[in-house]
Amino acid sequence: MAIKSLRILCDIELPEETIRVWDGSGGPFIDLDGNRYRPAQFTEDALQSIEAAINGEAYTLALSLISVTQSAADSIWDYDETTSVQGSPFVLKLQFMDDTEQPDGDPIVVFTGEIDNLDVADESSADGIKSVVNLEVTNLFTLRTVTNGAVLSDVDQRARSAVLNPSAADDQFCKRVPLMRDATIKWPNW
Repeated sequence: MAIKSLRILCDIELPEETIRVWDGSGGPFIDLDGNRYRPAQFTEDALQSIEAAINGEAYTLALSLISVTQSAADSIWDYDETTSVQGSPFVLKLQFMDDTEQPDGDPIVVFTGEIDNLDVADESSADGIKSVVNLEVTNLFTLRTVTNGAVLSDVDQRARSAVLNPSAADDQFCKRVPLMRDATIKWPNW
């Protein structure tokens, strides 16, 4: 069977439950493991953030879920007030679908992180009140920057790398970058 489409799946592992959503409308989506994903709609900015995160260009992922019912948004806000969701794991996956819109293989994990902030905003329009749930998710690369915006020193980077990847070899990134200054780029001669 040929792959016809893909679905963006999000697993939000809160302290007491796991919320699963997929980008789209319609009914729920059931994956191969039997997990049920609720439909949600991401804003256009959220889809661009997801694209940047998948391409490794972002270390912070900002998601905004629109078309959330006011009761669901209220329950999310109440939950965050009683049990902090900060630090909860977040997983973003891509699920390929076959020509019958059934899952084709296991989903591919493309971004993992922790929830840094959550807020709920209500917007009123002629159609009524719509709620927007905003999530800010950070991953381990956030640790590369210091609060004042400066980049970590070589010593700090090596120490941080040893903590994050204890089984990896010593981080040589800061030693190799200055060597690139003296390298010559040779363009192909067509």
